[in-house]
Amino acid sequence: MKITFDEEKCCGAGQCVLVAPEVFDQDDDGIVVLLNPSPSDDLREAVEEAAAVCPANVIHVE
Repeated sequence: MKITFDEEKCCGAGQCVLVAPEVFDQDDDGIVVLLNPSPSDDLREAVEEAAAVCPANVIHVE
């Protein structure tokens, strides 16, 4: 699994952190921080849900 995101378009809603805190965090400005760019497959469902609930649609999962 490969995760990419567009930091400039992140609106800092924090939905990704709520859904997959093992993979995502936020910096002091609320912008997404990727903690683990290649998480194990057991986190795929959470990562895909994080991408789906992102209001700015900036998280992409391959």
